[in-house]
Amino acid sequence: MKRLFLIVLDSCGAGAMPDAPAFGDVGVNTLRSCATSKELEIPNLQAAGLGNVDGLDFLGRTEAPAAAVARLTEASMGKDTTIGHWEIAGVVSPEPLPTYPNGFPEEVLAPFRAATHRGTLANAPWSGTEVINAYGDEHVRTGDLIVYTSADSVFQIAAHEQVVPLEELYEFCRIARKILTGKHGVGRVIARPFLGENGKYYRTTNRHDFSLEPPKATLLDAVKGAGMDSIAVGKIFDIFAGAGITEHVYTKGNTDGLEKTLAYADRDFHGLCFVNLVDFDMLYGHRRDIDGYARALTEFDRWLPKFLSKLGPEDAVMITADHGCDPAYTATTDHTREYVPLLVLGPKVRPVNLGTLPTFAAIAATAAELLGVKLDTPGTSFAGQIL
Repeated sequence: MKRLFLIVLDSCGAGAMPDAPAFGDVGVNTLRSCATSKELEIPNLQAAGLGNVDGLDFLGRTEAPAAAVARLTEASMGKDTTIGHWEIAGVVSPEPLPTYPNGFPEEVLAPFRAATHRGTLANAPWSGTEVINAYGDEHVRTGDLIVYTSADSVFQIAAHEQVVPLEELYEFCRIARKILTGKHGVGRVIARPFLGENGKYYRTTNRHDFSLEPPKATLLDAVKGAGMDSIAVGKIFDIFAGAGITEHVYTKGNTDGLEKTLAYADRDFHGLCFVNLVDFDMLYGHRRDIDGYARALTEFDRWLPKFLSKLGPEDAVMITADHGCDPAYTATTDHTREYVPLLVLGPKVRPVNLGTLPTFAAIAATAAELLGVKLDTPGTSFAGQIL
């Protein structure tokens, strides 16, 4: 293959895994919840064979799918963005990244306060939109930083852009990233800037993630090491801490991400274009907005034919997800432990059903074989089955 596009529909889960109850998730299914919405219109994904994926027949099976399809099992012990993307790129994480359901200990906060010369507020799991309205006024008055977490392995710092300039907030995140290592090595430190006043605060699009580096070489490293293009669209650069990436572009949401991906499809490159579409998760999954999630899937579906028309004879696209975030699950507002779907499309791809595979890392193994690069991964390539 000359060009391989790998598109992650962030959080588009395909039903609860057997161990989901151990993660606090019972009966979850992101796509099934979206299928209850009248806003869901995905004829192109259905024609590709999304409904042929194990457990997704409620979307409607097709006798002549255009794609090779599979359901992927997460082998890593987590349900977060970092671990999910690492596994897609070939690295399975047998141990979960640390989480802080009771907030961060003083051994983390004390050196952080000392280095930033600012106090901290909140220090507990919070909804990002709720925490800024609960503590925004005090933050504006004192300059203290709003520090919070979630069910994920994250250390989040919220600050008003007119109180803490963006570059200063990013520097505070770099300070936290240096502190949060070893047993406190969280997956991501996230800058959460906001604006507004008097309890009517809103987050801006200037979020920035400072991720833990993957513990070993990923698909991105293998592609870059072979002298090929390794292009990151959206938050991929942040998730992998820049490792293995030759070129990157940030996005301001799904629509922008789709436009930028289309622009790369018009370019002559050799290698991998790795795309994350964040709105599914950030705007609709966590906010438990079923119709919004369905509309986002509909937007992607309408975009897909134009993108596919730009694939050359030596190109292919893999469409998958990194975890679930069931918009109908009200027990929490966090990610959900789910299988993920996989669709592989391209002029040379044979439409076969691969069933349920044991790890997301099958994507990395297959991508490496398709691009002709060497990668040490526990995943098994299915390239021979789909070509």
